[in-house]
Amino acid sequence: MDILEYIKSLSPEGQNEANRHIADIEQQALKDMQLMPGVLELCSLLDAAGIPRALVTRNVNTSVEFFHKTHFTLPPFFPALTREFTPYKPHPASLHTISEHWGIPASEMCMIGDSARDDVGCGRSAGAVTILLDTEGNHTDVSALPEEQQPDFFAKSLHEVTEILHYKVKLVAPDEQEKKK
Repeated sequence: MDILEYIKSLSPEGQNEANRHIADIEQQALKDMQLMPGVLELCSLLDAAGIPRALVTRNVNTSVEFFHKTHFTLPPFFPALTREFTPYKPHPASLHTISEHWGIPASEMCMIGDSARDDVGCGRSAGAVTILLDTEGNHTDVSALPEEQQPDFFAKSLHEVTEILHYKVKLVAPDEQEKKK
């Protein structure tokens, strides 16, 4: 069972206790937080190409605010939907909300994430292109995943995500935009 759904099934006292434990873990995670290699380069590329970027996370809003203020030197992800937004991933509601906000169909979006169940499942349900980012080597055979969790593309690093976006999803790099003018 999903941990957030499990917590909702507890008594009010149990929910409070579980949420306190999670808050303690998240506080430690904030202290240990580091940017993933390649994130600033990828986001800079997207920004330069005029491609919006959003964040869908199961973290709390305060963690995302801390990330944006403390570690992320570029404009923040917008919208940034946290676990306060329900229903949670893998439900596609978050991507539909972003799609409406940006005024584009979800089929023109790309969901990049490290969870086949939550991120790829969300993206596929919404009709978006999906990239499973597996920096830990957890998925040696993505074809063995359930169909709804099989990504369109697989990457072992954000550098590989950039390559996929450029060559396979046909993201136009800023220098190529100039050539087309």
